[in-house]
Amino acid sequence: MIWTNLNLCLLLSSFIYFSRVYKDSWIAPSMDCLRGWSSLLALAIPTCASVCLEWWWYEFMIMLCGLLANPRATIASMGILIQTTSLVYVFPSSLSLGVSTRVGNELGAHRPGKARISMIVSLSCAVVLGLTATLFTILMRNQWGRFFTNDEEILHLTAVALPIVGLCELGNCPQTTGCGVLRGSARPTIGANINLGSFYLVGMPVAIFFGFILKKGFAGLWVGLLAAQASCALLMLYVLYKTDWSVQADRAIELTNSSVSQTPGLLPISTAFDYSNNDKKINSKFEQVVCIENKEKTTLKLSLPSANEGFHETNPLLTPHFSII
Repeated sequence: MIWTNLNLCLLLSSFIYFSRVYKDSWIAPSMDCLRGWSSLLALAIPTCASVCLEWWWYEFMIMLCGLLANPRATIASMGILIQTTSLVYVFPSSLSLGVSTRVGNELGAHRPGKARISMIVSLSCAVVLGLTATLFTILMRNQWGRFFTNDEEILHLTAVALPIVGLCELGNCPQTTGCGVLRGSARPTIGANINLGSFYLVGMPVAIFFGFILKKGFAGLWVGLLAAQASCALLMLYVLYKTDWSVQADRAIELTNSSVSQTPGLLPISTAFDYSNNDKKINSKFEQVVCIENKEKTTLKLSLPSANEGFHETNPLLTPHFSII
């Protein structure tokens, strides 16, 4: 896992450096880079907490496995199932990252309708992923464990719990994608609160109740995860269903304006434009001469306003000046 994360960081850094995708938006380092961190951390910390709260729950489950009748086999089987969950998690996690960016862009462009459509499409894809994962775990429950071990006791525990893991993915895929939608609309705190309540106020008590009080053992712990994922998905879908996307689009503009007002705006170096030095080049590109030969030659000249007359970058409709020569 450590080497995987290091390789991921190295490959992403190499791609950014060699592809030069940053050159059109690069800004020279300055003290201004140290400003505006509060708004960034306000989004980053809840997002990180949302993921950590979910994964820490699995660590608690491993510790609870040590209290069961056969801790060696249950911990080994838990390791297999957590690896399986991590493998499946790649797909909704990628979908979550994509919809987070898409929803953020649509809200920033004040297109609430498209943001809502992006949410619906992504959640539909998440449901398909969940159904696929469930079908896979049910069909492969007796064969999947053999990729990891030949111990019959571990294989039996894995085969019993694997269908429950598949059912968990029916909730995990939509709720992971829903977290991405909340991040894209600058509401990661809601996702963190939902994860906290679902996993620790619902999932943990249910796991202890089924695993130790009802004596369901290893499978009972995974029933706790199923309860956590189900409650998390339902709460997430309820929040998204109640979302007023027009309000979120207006809020995106307010957040952008407040961020800009806190941090001085800088024009990227590669896109900086000196209108005074390039005025002649602009005029030469847009000058057109139409010669009409009907006993006399009339030249129609189209020119743009010079830099001294005032050139407005934000106005895409430039009023042409016509002169007859």
